[in-house]
Amino acid sequence: MSILESTRFVTGINYWPRTKAMTWWKHFDAAEVNTDFALISELGFEIVRIFLMWEDFQPDHFSVSRTALDKLETVCDLAVEHHLKLNITFFTGHMSAANWPPIWLLNGRPPLGHIRNVSSGTVVVSDYENPYINSFVIEAQKRLLKVVIEKFSGHPAISLWNLGNEPDLFARPLNDSNGETWTREMVSHIKKIDQKHPVTLGLHYGDLAENTGLRADLCLAACDISVMHAYPMYSNGIARHPLDPDFVPFTCALTSALSGRPVLMEEFGGCTTSPGRTSETWQWQVDGSSRSQFMASEEDLADYFRAVLPKLHRNGVLGAIIWCFADYAPHLWGTVPFDHALHERFFGIVRPDGSLKAHAEVLRLFNSQNLTVQPIPAYAQLKIDPEMFYQAPQSQLKSLYQEYLARQPMDIT
Repeated sequence: MSILESTRFVTGINYWPRTKAMTWWKHFDAAEVNTDFALISELGFEIVRIFLMWEDFQPDHFSVSRTALDKLETVCDLAVEHHLKLNITFFTGHMSAANWPPIWLLNGRPPLGHIRNVSSGTVVVSDYENPYINSFVIEAQKRLLKVVIEKFSGHPAISLWNLGNEPDLFARPLNDSNGETWTREMVSHIKKIDQKHPVTLGLHYGDLAENTGLRADLCLAACDISVMHAYPMYSNGIARHPLDPDFVPFTCALTSALSGRPVLMEEFGGCTTSPGRTSETWQWQVDGSSRSQFMASEEDLADYFRAVLPKLHRNGVLGAIIWCFADYAPHLWGTVPFDHALHERFFGIVRPDGSLKAHAEVLRLFNSQNLTVQPIPAYAQLKIDPEMFYQAPQSQLKSLYQEYLARQPMDIT
């Protein structure tokens, strides 16, 4: 049954293996995936979101790796064995503070922006072609979609096709029209092959906070299902504090108002400090620049999830997919992206040693309730003119969030 046809409030997890992280397709270990999927299922989750690292599945622009397809088939089979469904994300693309362009996408020009580019396991000093406008890249994208979806559209593990993970962080369209056209073209291409499974695009709070060319009203309307990724600690002052329990539900209400349908919260969570420590802000140096990050105590993050999950359910959200399955094993800490982005090591519900954090038990209890999707309540039905919103999104966000907070009934604030 499609997620759009179900009345269940679905829960899921974003997945990378704790000992492999972004290299899992290169160093594939079916036994590890089997163990992880067994735990995910035992905790009561229904959906696992996985990412097709672009260079692993498309080592050149005119072919798709048979080896990677075989590994994906194993993952699909294991999902079925453990009664799980898969949200499969293409064109990855951006992931965990780094960009991962396949080598054939590089163009040799100086890189733009501050995000490191990693290709074939190496940090590269090169920009890459824009995937929204370059014709040979668009044809390569369609080729990858065609091969994967033709092979797996009939597999019982499939729940959802996703066109990208926070794609504006990898590259931006030239303008709104370009972003909408690209999205519609990719969705149309998928629908020629598979009309059964819904298609989405993994937008995030950054696409609400500014006009990235991937507007929620235009791009998500071109899809079958609306999703959002949001973290109060990354809200640039809109959230009241780093563990503000109303911020993520608010972004769902806002995305729903812009896209005209209920929303799946596809990614939210928090990074934790060492077990036994209180919440704190880490500070470190990278190439002469200072970085800082709020790190929640495991107990505080458990309290955060205990508050956010019921609010999402009451808001008429379709479901919640947590970021992410595991903290990463120490042998990965010296590799990209974890050598610079220290906080990315510790976003999991599972510690590096495989033990469960406190919020994993909160999630297990919440999952056991088998909740159904609720109508969107009046307080979460925001009235928005998309054109006006995207003319000044920061000021709009501030006023809309205050309005949202003021409209909530006292018994659920």
